[in-house]
Amino acid sequence: MGMTFFVALEDVPTCTHQQKKVRVNRGIPIFYEPEKLKKTRALLMERLDEHKPDEPMHGPLRLVVTWCFKKKGKHVDGEYKTTKPDVDNMLKLLQDCMTRLGFWDDDRFVVSLISEKYWADIPGIYIEIKEMNQDGLGSVL
Repeated sequence: MGMTFFVALEDVPTCTHQQKKVRVNRGIPIFYEPEKLKKTRALLMERLDEHKPDEPMHGPLRLVVTWCFKKKGKHVDGEYKTTKPDVDNMLKLLQDCMTRLGFWDDDRFVVSLISEKYWADIPGIYIEIKEMNQDGLGSVL
């Protein structure tokens, strides 16, 4: 069992979770999210909410994320996007939002993660979640 869905986005967010800021107040570091990160989080929460499962998924999961960036210039549909942002930096915010929305109880259940980014005619984020066998051999149910 699992789920697959596409979140259509005119502009795929490029703001990443690591863009949190820190300020020091009386010698104590205070971390905060800048406005751009807050807006990106709100957008992802809103768009992912319509796809959340009725109940959180449990056990080992494989998460497959395909980032489809709106085609620009001489790029062609399906061409790998080799420019920033880095895939691993984009994933943290997405996984945090999915955890908050109840796709799973904790992102520690994501034991396999595959992510790619492409230039595309239709921009958005393609997401596939698969429940994995417990045998540890990577077999998908």
